[in-house]
Amino acid sequence: MNDFIAIDVETANNHPSSICALGAVKVEGGVIVDEFYELVKPEPEYYFRHFSENIHGIFREDTENSPTFDRVWQAMLKQFGYESHPEEAVFVAHNKMFDEKCLKEAHRVYGLTWCDNTFLCTLQKARRTIPRQLIGSYSLPVVCDFMGIPFNNHHNALADAEACAKIAMTLL
Repeated sequence: MNDFIAIDVETANNHPSSICALGAVKVEGGVIVDEFYELVKPEPEYYFRHFSENIHGIFREDTENSPTFDRVWQAMLKQFGYESHPEEAVFVAHNKMFDEKCLKEAHRVYGLTWCDNTFLCTLQKARRTIPRQLIGSYSLPVVCDFMGIPFNNHHNALADAEACAKIAMTLL
């Protein structure tokens, strides 16, 4: 697959709609051509200390003046050229079950239409492609390491989206 948007979200709490960061990488012709990152004021707006301190490092004060998800989503679509035809975007995530659930729920909360876009998963593809005996886990950092993809800053939405894009360019 040569044209897609690799996407990753981080959440503030256990509500799928509580997206506090969105990172996305646009791939055209098998090449990364653009990237997008924005902190998001989550809904509902509260943070679990575990998420902030141990996972992504984003705190309430980081997002209190950030735009809401609806504005961030529209900005990403516009930047990537899908503003007038969002249904044409193909998305890829590492663990699409999580990211797609969060995106759909945020769309619901903000009254946006989810276009039921094609949404592929590098985690599922890695599980079907890389024999278990060769890899300790299928987490994003481990798959990147196995594939020789430089990766750091795990749980930064943009870094995760870029890593996912590079995996997708190889496995999909």
